[in-house]
Amino acid sequence: MNKKTIIIIIVILLAGNIFFGYEFFTANRDLKQAQASLSENKTNGKILVFTQLFVDKVLKAESEIDFETRLKLENSVRDLNDPIILAQWQKFTGSKTETEAQIETKNLLELLVNKINRN
Repeated sequence: MNKKTIIIIIVILLAGNIFFGYEFFTANRDLKQAQASLSENKTNGKILVFTQLFVDKVLKAESEIDFETRLKLENSVRDLNDPIILAQWQKFTGSKTETEAQIETKNLLELLVNKINRN
């Protein structure tokens, strides 16, 4: 092989490496975006599940909420791993009067809707 052929092969291989390197970094960036989107969707799903449970078991309740339901709600809100939602939940559960509970319910529902909108 002469020098000209070797140089052409090196240039072709170098161009291939640059192309595949670019494709690798582009695919890696797209993968990270997809993972972030999936994480947001999972979080939104968990918030929706908790919100539906809250509406069904608390807002639509016609009698006192039993211990098992309270435990299910507590576990569901903790599963969100969101300290702001947990703090608002604790304000709701710590309400002393019916009026205070109604205010904290509104605040909790508003927070849940806003969290879904932001994600």
